[in-house]
Amino acid sequence: MNESSFNPVTDTIVDELRDIVGPSYVVYGDADKLQPYSHDEIPDRHYAHMPDVLARPRTAEDIAAVMKLANRDRIAVTPRGAGSGLSGGAVPIHGGIVLLCDRMNEILEVDEANMMLVAEPGVVTAEINERLAGTGLFYAGYPMSLETCSLGGNVAENAGGGKAVKYGVTSRYVLGLEVVTPTGEIVQLGGKLIKDVTGYSLVPLMLGSEGTLGIFTKITLKLSPAPRSSVDLLALFKTAEDAIAAVPTIMTEGGIVPTAIEFIDRNAVKLACDYLNETLPYQDAGAMLLLTCDGPTTEQVEREYEAIGEQCLAAGGIEVYVADNATTTERIWSVRRNIAEAAALLGEHQANEDLVVPPAAIAELVLGLEAISRKHDVFMPAYGHAGDGNIHTRIIKRPETSIEDWQAALPGVLREVYTLTARLGGRISGEHGIGHKRKAHMGQFVSEAYLDLCRSLKKAWDPNGVLNPGKIFDL
Repeated sequence: MNESSFNPVTDTIVDELRDIVGPSYVVYGDADKLQPYSHDEIPDRHYAHMPDVLARPRTAEDIAAVMKLANRDRIAVTPRGAGSGLSGGAVPIHGGIVLLCDRMNEILEVDEANMMLVAEPGVVTAEINERLAGTGLFYAGYPMSLETCSLGGNVAENAGGGKAVKYGVTSRYVLGLEVVTPTGEIVQLGGKLIKDVTGYSLVPLMLGSEGTLGIFTKITLKLSPAPRSSVDLLALFKTAEDAIAAVPTIMTEGGIVPTAIEFIDRNAVKLACDYLNETLPYQDAGAMLLLTCDGPTTEQVEREYEAIGEQCLAAGGIEVYVADNATTTERIWSVRRNIAEAAALLGEHQANEDLVVPPAAIAELVLGLEAISRKHDVFMPAYGHAGDGNIHTRIIKRPETSIEDWQAALPGVLREVYTLTARLGGRISGEHGIGHKRKAHMGQFVSEAYLDLCRSLKKAWDPNGVLNPGKIFDL
């Protein structure tokens, strides 16, 4: 299987695609309309590549027909949702067909009796809890970019988010999948079952597979009872070290598992506040923690947030602010959600990293990143999910640094960042995925035997190598 020997898309192929999905749902021969599908949210356009054609299916049968066509003529197919990824996973690096699932955007069923929901992959994640309003249920596995990302992409990346400390990541909630295989078969995996050991457990294999093993057409989610009360805390600390050191104290000594524990250093807060024209009291703080408590009663939540606030102050916190209404909560969470977008405006000369280490090692990771930033004189705001060990950083070129010096320095910076992460028992991605951006570094974190197992699975499921080729690892 040679990933570089795909056939070009011809006029005949385009005509067949029009027959499958409808003439108005195919874009071909128009570079301006195709360009938005050549990249995801990685600022560096070095990772972009133009598709030959865009097709927008409406049904699983449409997708199956496209995959059979692609296998027949060995044409690369790249599935795509909202395009909000940060690893190049939805970028058609071999051209070919981009299969955009935005028309498959219906919540098909809310099953209150079983506390489950069935949805199509193009549903914007934020719409799920909007639909569930008033039912007493909610979907807990959403990521930070819930207003822009789609459910299919969340499943493909096994997305995490701010509430993963208490509620876990996407994989905890996916019970069933309807999948179109790389060869064009429609298969049901799992279903509305809490327990199921009938054969191999293939649903977990699909979670985080980044669109390389199949295309999701229906997703069955487990729902949870909605908390009746929620309060956010903004805790300011003199240094990043103080802020991070407070996290295990809250988790272990306090015996309380907050819904969220987000770490934001001063650089990241300033970036987002400037972008939003917002003011938070970060001027005297080196870092802050954004914490959420939720639960079934106001009294329980009040006890928890008061205890956490006292622990933060005892751990060296400067001040703890309580956000107990929707307006204040939105203000502080908006700052956290917009850090990446604010950083992206600083230009394409940056590398966005998604590091994850065992939670107890997160303080050493943050301090190590600060040391690397000073050593190489690069701007590296750090932020992320302190409670589960997942820290994001952007390695950004300073305005005064020449392009030549930046290009010479970046590989060394990345090497030191990855070496630090590996030494701490970490991995190269916690939730953004490998795509084609990080695949060259996989060997530093997993063994060749592991990669060979992954290659064997890929070759068995996708013998012609047509589905999302060139991602995660080389064949």
